Amino acid sequence: MTEGPHADQPVVTAGAPASVADAVVVLLHGRGATAQGVVNLAEPLYRHGVTFVAPEAARSRWFPYSAFAPVERNEPHVSSALSAVDGVLDDVREWGIPLTDVVLFGFSQGACLASEYAARNPREYGGVAALSGGLLGEEVGDYDGSLAGTPVLLGVGDSDPEVPVARVRETAAVFCALGGSVTERAYEDVGHEVTDDEFAVVGSWLDDILSDSD
Repeated sequence: MTEGPHADQPVVTAGAPASVADAVVVLLHGRGATAQGVVNLAEPLYRHGVTFVAPEAARSRWFPYSAFAPVERNEPHVSSALSAVDGVLDDVREWGIPLTDVVLFGFSQGACLASEYAARNPREYGGVAALSGGLLGEEVGDYDGSLAGTPVLLGVGDSDPEVPVARVRETAAVFCALGGSVTERAYEDVGHEVTDDEFAVVGSWLDDILSDSD
């Protein structure tokens, strides 16, 4: 159950009915966006047998200040946002979908939330895609545990005015240390946006999950 500022927020679902899902993508939207907006953004990932689940942040933001401000300054929003992801994953497990068949996909603030959730809750996921975002806080924290080879994609444009490439690299180092199979890409002359290449990488993860479920 989600507590704090993001409690009782709607959750949008799309794609395959949960009862027949072979894979789930948890979509985390950016600041100023909506759950339906990120569902629409993820259209290149649509495949037979994949359910998309998108929780919505209160006031269209997961936290009010910069992702790279001290985490305490963004509380209680950060804890509530992490709790919202927990709630969605609890629902997915009740559908009978193991987390090894679940991909966390976040853009911008959603990428920061996906990163922070996976780092604080390391286990084997179907994948973690943090696009135009990184771990929260003024400095990257310490994390323990193992991602057990989870594929991780960290993508950012080298012209992104919101996210320093250096933070993405720091985030990649953390995920490598946690045992993730990390792909880090800084796209030349790209701003704050999702690229076709990023969709292709995440799509390949879903294809692998679906292939294994046959």
